[in-house]
Amino acid sequence: METDAHTAGNSLPFLRVCGLTKHYVRRSGILRGRVPVAAVQDVDFEIPPGKTLALVGSSGSGKSTVARCVTRLEKPDAGQIWMGGTDISWLGNRDLRPYRSEIQMIFQDAVTSMNPRLSAAQVIEEPLLIQGRGSKEDRRSRAQEMMSEVGLAPNSADRSVMEFSGGQRQRLAIARALALQPKLLVLDEALSGLDLSTEAQITNLLLDLQAAHSLTYLFISHDMALVAHLADAIAVISAGRIVEQGPTAQVISSPNHPETKALMAAANAFQKNYADVLGGSR
Repeated sequence: METDAHTAGNSLPFLRVCGLTKHYVRRSGILRGRVPVAAVQDVDFEIPPGKTLALVGSSGSGKSTVARCVTRLEKPDAGQIWMGGTDISWLGNRDLRPYRSEIQMIFQDAVTSMNPRLSAAQVIEEPLLIQGRGSKEDRRSRAQEMMSEVGLAPNSADRSVMEFSGGQRQRLAIARALALQPKLLVLDEALSGLDLSTEAQITNLLLDLQAAHSLTYLFISHDMALVAHLADAIAVISAGRIVEQGPTAQVISSPNHPETKALMAAANAFQKNYADVLGGSR
């Protein structure tokens, strides 16, 4: 019986989202009345430990709302967000505090997510300081360790974040997210806006870090070509609802929903145009 229970515990998803619903309010009509609008509705998915689920959809589909709810930057209106055996969707700030360090988010625009007055080391140390971890020396040592792990020179720790390139700032964002040794990273369009060479480098870095630290990823994107390389499973979201999901190979090879087919067509068109440009430049 103990063996069965232990096996069942290991088979539990690391993250399980059930019936997640979030509304916003907008003003409408002549009298500018307040009208609730569903940003996401009855969203269900799960991610096994150490795996990557790509939540894919077009602009305005609800991807970022899901990300903000999962990280509890926003509180859902309904549904459950299970981390292991705990539903964190309704926890108050005090009870939520231990889970804050286990879930970290990486945003699309690294520049706006960092205080431009801080140095690289200070940016990475910030979450450690907020959580009250370690001495000043310990935090600096951790910052330099993380810079090295993401491919940045530790001797540049005192440089302003504004002195780094876009790809380097995204590496800093990853280092900051990993400083607290989280178990789940939520990446909200984290590779958008990077050139293809830098995107490939950061993608490989994320895969290496996942293998080294047994990280679980919720990867938010609109790029099916990218997630085909990065994700174990794909969930397609449209108008706030999951319309198709399954193993990556299955979704990529046999898309069923019109939204999935449209995303695949966009990815194929981009790859063809890019190949044409490369061919014409030779």
